[in-house]
This record gives sequence, C-alpha cells and structure tokens, in this order.
Amino acid sequence: MGVTGGDGASGDPGDLGAIVARRLGELRKQRQWSLEALARSSGVSRAMLWQIEQGRSAPTLKLLGRIAASLDVPLTALLYGVRPDVEVLRAADAKHLSSADGGYVSRALFPFTGVHAVEFYEIRLAPGAEERAEAHAAGTLENLVVNAGAVEIEVAGEIHRLAAGDAIHFRADQAHAYRNTGSVPALLYLVMSYPGELNYG
Repeated sequence: MGVTGGDGASGDPGDLGAIVARRLGELRKQRQWSLEALARSSGVSRAMLWQIEQGRSAPTLKLLGRIAASLDVPLTALLYGVRPDVEVLRAADAKHLSSADGGYVSRALFPFTGVHAVEFYEIRLAPGAEERAEAHAAGTLENLVVNAGAVEIEVAGEIHRLAAGDAIHFRADQAHAYRNTGSVPALLYLVMSYPGELNYG
C-alpha cells in the first residue's frame, strides 16, 4: 500500500514522504544503526531504505510497519512534526493508505504530526477485500468496531466473525488480517495503542 497525497519529494516540508525521510534518518542515527543493520532487522532492503531516507520512494504501509517495528517505535514516530494545540482534519485534505487494488483504504483520524500513544483510523473494505498485516511492535493493541458490513478478523490464525455494531480487542504484535466477507462495502473504526513511554522526538 502506498501513501497517497504526496509524491515523496523531499523539498516540501509538509509532504508525508519528506517527513518519513527525515524521521527515518533521525531515528536510525539515534540508534547508531547503519542502513545495513536496519535492513537486517526490518527485512527491508538497504536500497529501499536508502530510497525512502532520501525521499525518492513513497513507502508502503507494510514497509513502514516493518521499519517501525524493527526500530521499536509506533508508526507515528516516522511521521513526526510540530503539533498545534488544536487541529481540524478536513476530509478533503485527508491522506489515505490503500492497497494496490484499492480494496482496502484507511484514513488517519489523527494528525500526522507528533508521536501518539494512541492512533485512530477509519478503514473501508470493498466486498471480498482482504488486508493482511504483519506483527506490530511488542505490546501493541488494536480495538476495532464494525460500523457497517460483515467482516472477519484473523488473529494468529484464529478467525473472528463480526457484524455491524460488533467490536474486537486484540494484541496486534502478531500477524493479523481484515477481510470483508459480505456483498457490500464494510466500514470499520480502529484504535491502535502502543506500550511504554513515547519519547521519540
């Protein structure tokens, strides 16, 4: 899944690709890791990490998840910026993360600035769509509620069927998947919380 709403160019300080590029470099250097060390830890190639850090490649959600997990930080630690006291998030300006076929689309309902202990997402799944997620950082929790449609949530190989109004809470530091089993689009809301002290700025 690619990050939409920006072209990854490093010249625009408000561009998501530029923010990721800057933060990845900062976090890697804080840990005194080489690109080779981060590649070994994350499973993302050195060449791809270099492209992301230079702002020359738009990272996918899965790649960002792998990198964040290997650095032992939440995803938002790669999306750091200056956060105002109040910020209105206009739907027209939202950045979406989508699968290659467009069957899975998520929208952050929190600012892509600062580091967050809790993140809030809107998820839309087309009929028959499935999105598989790798394990997040240790201790990460997900709390999800189905607003419309029927879905299956798979956690560590176990399938849980949910209808509109149902909710599920699970440890997300293991493989999991979201699947629309109905004939109409599904709308879900997801709260993701991270453990420990968040001090990555």
